[in-house]
Amino acid sequence: MRAEKTQLVHDIRALIDASPDLFLMGYTGLTAADFRALRGALAAHGSQCHVVPNRLLAIAAKDAGLSALSAVELKLDTALVCGGTDPVAVAKVLRDFARTHDKAVVRMAVLEGKLLNAAEAAALADLPPREVLLAQVLGLLQAPAAQLVRVLNAKVASVVYVLNAYLSEKEKAA
Repeated sequence: MRAEKTQLVHDIRALIDASPDLFLMGYTGLTAADFRALRGALAAHGSQCHVVPNRLLAIAAKDAGLSALSAVELKLDTALVCGGTDPVAVAKVLRDFARTHDKAVVRMAVLEGKLLNAAEAAALADLPPREVLLAQVLGLLQAPAAQLVRVLNAKVASVVYVLNAYLSEKEKAA
């Protein structure tokens, strides 16, 4: 392999190693302005978009230990979207971009080493944001404790109601 291609494989592998979450997108027919818009939207979430040769991507994926990705036969033009801290937010950006640009197609994703097909990658975009998911988990964790407090409070309140009723009876009798 020529030195330039070896360097490209090294650069692609560095991108793969730096990000546990990757998206592969078809971009045939997109203009430079379209790519500028996509890269700007992705940059807001700390992600990058790189056009990569399929063969070199497969070699870099194999070198990085992503055998599932290296085994997939990639066809047509491929853009590698990587980086970012929230893969759901990146998936939403790609989904919204694909809605407005018919030629952009999310083909697959790699999420923490697991290969996702196009439908699974699209489903990722339908998840609520990370903060909402964390709030839901926190609510689930707090629910049993809150129910326990309500039950204990009800027992204490019932004792107080009995005592108030007893005092009311005493006051009426006096």
